[in-house]
Amino acid sequence: MDAVGELLEDVVRDCGGMGKFQWILLLIMFGTKVTVTWSMLMMTFGGATPDWWCDVSNMTSPFVDLTKTNISTLHLLKHCQPPDNVTGSCVSRYSSNMNTLVSEFDLVCDRDWITSFITTIQMAGLLISSPIAGQMADSLGRKPTFFLSLLVLAVCNLVAALSVSWQMFATLRFLIGCGCGMYLTTFYSFITEFIPKKWRSMTTAIPSWAIFAALYGLCSWWLHDWRYVHYATAIVTSPFLLGFFVIPESFRWLISNNKLTEAEEVIKHIAKLNGREAPKACMKRLYDITENLQEGNTTGKLYTVRDIVRNGELLKKSVILWTSWLACGYAYYAISFGVEQLSGSLYLNMFLLSAVEIPVTLMTWFLNNCIGRRWTCFLFFVVGTVGGISVGTVQVTDPPQAGDIINIAALISKMGVSAGWAALMIFSTESYPTVVRNIGYGWANSAARIGAMVAPQIVRVSKHVPGVMYYICGACMLMNAMFSLLLPETKGKPLEDVIYEKPKTTVGSTPEENAPSITHYINEKERY
Repeated sequence: MDAVGELLEDVVRDCGGMGKFQWILLLIMFGTKVTVTWSMLMMTFGGATPDWWCDVSNMTSPFVDLTKTNISTLHLLKHCQPPDNVTGSCVSRYSSNMNTLVSEFDLVCDRDWITSFITTIQMAGLLISSPIAGQMADSLGRKPTFFLSLLVLAVCNLVAALSVSWQMFATLRFLIGCGCGMYLTTFYSFITEFIPKKWRSMTTAIPSWAIFAALYGLCSWWLHDWRYVHYATAIVTSPFLLGFFVIPESFRWLISNNKLTEAEEVIKHIAKLNGREAPKACMKRLYDITENLQEGNTTGKLYTVRDIVRNGELLKKSVILWTSWLACGYAYYAISFGVEQLSGSLYLNMFLLSAVEIPVTLMTWFLNNCIGRRWTCFLFFVVGTVGGISVGTVQVTDPPQAGDIINIAALISKMGVSAGWAALMIFSTESYPTVVRNIGYGWANSAARIGAMVAPQIVRVSKHVPGVMYYICGACMLMNAMFSLLLPETKGKPLEDVIYEKPKTTVGSTPEENAPSITHYINEKERY
């Protein structure tokens, strides 16, 4: 048991538990989710292909007497070339009901690969930035890393709307991906470290992503122009930058980095907002622990991913978690970016695929506290497995009413994937000590982006090979269901703050070498 973690849980409780400060924190932090949600999902609309046709002008044909007919232009729906018996120039024309990147930069025919390539470029930004942001958040602090991500997203969304070529747009999507990676790596750890343990599962159960994703579908329908969507994203982001002057640094991070004076000020601020007195007894114990840490020469240590890899228990958990995140990243974004392949209205399908996440994400709060993190993940990943395999089978067999069946099964699959991933997020956050929490979470985020980079390419393949995308989704979710049962349960346990190493005794070694680690010493001291 981590005595430091227990003590800091007592600090949160004595400062008012889930009080006024925590609700202000949640209001601001979850409000910022609109930024990353719209930034991440922009290509579901921006990369969509409007109705288009090949406008063949100046045509000649040995089989048609053009002088006797009043035809001067031939319209061919979604054809890249004129018919074999007609010569002339072919110009792509697009429906005026939406303006996307495809219509803006003429991304059809031999250029149809560009939209999926841009999406992959965006996910590459997340892949690269997530471990960097994790290191930044654990080294420099949660607060500066988080608000830097908001600033990057606000500026890059604004500039992206001014793109004059798809190459410029792709570059800015990469930078937006970097901002999203920084945001997603820091978000849950930043919140969790202020929240009492009985309320932690609520942080991933609040369906803010699903709500804002559904609103994104409505916003796209209203604006129907990719430039306006970027402007809207930048505008709604700007007010939340003022949260920098409201939200303090994580006191857990400050304590883990031996900044007791700053941590005490944050704790006093929290207690004051919650109408409580600062817990003086807890602070005295914290100062005593800090003296022990100083005697152990552990202050100022820069933790890296190597500290995770060198710890056998953390490494085992990390391999399982990171692989599960990779599978979730593929499944979630394959379904999201494949929305265009569903039957019916694009805007309605975008809305429904997001709206179905709201009730099941809320359910994770109840189930996480009732049956635990492991079984909640298992349950929803099984749902995702059934939905994915069902869609793949229907696409291959093509029975009557296949369109309706596919839409329903896709919604079921999306529910399972999104709720399972939400449960996995809190599971991952609670599985790492404070000193490496953002590092571990950042690498998990990077693993998810590998899956998300593959997703748009498989979506493109699935246009020609029915069923492949959803069969892979089903297989990924089945693997995750099995993996979730291999992780130790974290329900009701305090967050660990230091890496605990059991003392080892080596034959022939000196007494100093056999001495317990400082973490072990602190735990023994606090026991009495």
